[in-house]
Amino acid sequence: MVISDGLPGPRPMAGSDTGETGNPARSNVNGMQSEHPPNSRDDAFVDEDTEAFVRRTLCSQNTLLGAGEKGTGRSSPRPISDLLPPLTSSNAIDLQLYALVSIIIREFVQTWYTRITPDQVFVNEVIRIIAHCTRALEQRLREVDLEALLLDEIPDILSAHMAAFRLAKRETTRQQALISDPRVLYHSMHPHPALSPVPTEDQPSSIVEQRENESTWRQLLVQGTLAVILPTDDFENACLRSLVAEILAEMIIGNGVSGKACEGWLLCESISKVIDGIQPATTGTERKIQEAHRSVRHNAMLHQMSNSEPTQPEPARPATMVSLASVLGLFWSLIQYGILVLSALRGLLMALSGASPLATRCVTRASSLSAGGEDRERAFAEGREPVIKRPILSMKLWSCASQLVELDLRMPWLAGFASLLHWLALAGPGRVGDTDGILDRFLSHTVQTRILNPASVPALLRTIRLAIFPNNALGPARQPPSPEEVKRIKKQCAQQLGAFLPAKAAVLLFATEGTASQCEQIEGLLDCLDDAYINKHLVFQIVELVLLRLVPELGKSGVGELIGDRLG
Repeated sequence: MVISDGLPGPRPMAGSDTGETGNPARSNVNGMQSEHPPNSRDDAFVDEDTEAFVRRTLCSQNTLLGAGEKGTGRSSPRPISDLLPPLTSSNAIDLQLYALVSIIIREFVQTWYTRITPDQVFVNEVIRIIAHCTRALEQRLREVDLEALLLDEIPDILSAHMAAFRLAKRETTRQQALISDPRVLYHSMHPHPALSPVPTEDQPSSIVEQRENESTWRQLLVQGTLAVILPTDDFENACLRSLVAEILAEMIIGNGVSGKACEGWLLCESISKVIDGIQPATTGTERKIQEAHRSVRHNAMLHQMSNSEPTQPEPARPATMVSLASVLGLFWSLIQYGILVLSALRGLLMALSGASPLATRCVTRASSLSAGGEDRERAFAEGREPVIKRPILSMKLWSCASQLVELDLRMPWLAGFASLLHWLALAGPGRVGDTDGILDRFLSHTVQTRILNPASVPALLRTIRLAIFPNNALGPARQPPSPEEVKRIKKQCAQQLGAFLPAKAAVLLFATEGTASQCEQIEGLLDCLDDAYINKHLVFQIVELVLLRLVPELGKSGVGELIGDRLG
């Protein structure tokens, strides 16, 4: 069953009474009973290779469910969905998650556990606990307002990060600045207990103290989350709880999030991969060809202007002919722009006309878990107060994008015009942009189908896994890039961002037609991702926000109180 937020419904756990195989046919992200075939041969190869890696690591002795493939007369191996407990309600997502679990189990558990005993009972218990946690988090994820989280709360944090970084950089470059280190100034504006004190080379003790505080912060987050999610029997097992907490705190958050995901060069590479994923190959090729032709024309024009010899002036044309040509050019320009505006209005009206039957955004807490939701009048008639969501147009995503490109400094007239359109959409005739308006429903439907589509989750998890654990290994497959390579990665990211923007929009925004000048300005905008220590402030705030939305108990009680309540 697919619920209103676009996530697939829960599936029975492995080992339930579901037929001969002992595990039901689990629905994938599209709600189908069986796995969809891959879209390409490359995807098929990656999926088969991932499944083989999971099978070698977690299903080698096949004791997890107490039933193996021997003696069953099977000519082909049983699917992983029959051998391992479900992590989520999607087979495709489970495969990518189990690939991450396999790396963690192989590198963190099997390296020492296999020296003690050859059995897999302890490893199986760890896998069962991880499966229980992921299913519990999936159920909690259904109650989270993902639109507000991704379009309002996280962009708000990013906007504050960019503002603080630019202010710190500007103040520390002044001639009479009291503080010369931008890290100190940034941390004073956005202090975080895990990043205190500011590590400096002059004081080696500050580096050690900051690492200890960061490790303590990770342990508090994980222990508090496990105190809410884990069942009582598993939580009372101190050895098992400590091992799972160590895996989550050190391997995932410490090595993956804090260690690698905060590096500026890795963030630039991630942006480049996202652009490659959302940009069609044909569009990118055509855009490169157009830019190459434009560059050739521009260079040819400069060469002709520099090497041209003085020629005789052209004979003066009558004033009537000049005025007639100007009038005709203006006339045809008006016709072209008029056709463009009418086409845009026609497309907008057709899109908005189809938004009226879409689901309402004013839902009650009880109806938020049902398909389609309910109308505001029905909620009031039944005595339930509806949850009024914030309009999509009023979310921080738009102001964050404006601040990212410094729109108020580059094109203040456009920023003012956008503010006027925003006010007209929210408070103007029809209130089309207000909550549950026609435009608001259309934008919400677009976000649900394009951004929050569960079908894109497996590819995203695979990209994250390959970025954090290249070649399915804990150690990095390559050395950290040199300063020259970091500059090259940043420049390549800027070029891809410049190519992703429409040509005319890029010319208006950066006030230049040269791609080199545009890339330099985009590199200046990416400077806020250079410092890994400053990036940790941004990443840690996002991690805390996501955990508070998934586990709101962490914001109401302390970690010690939560653990004490579970242990009695």
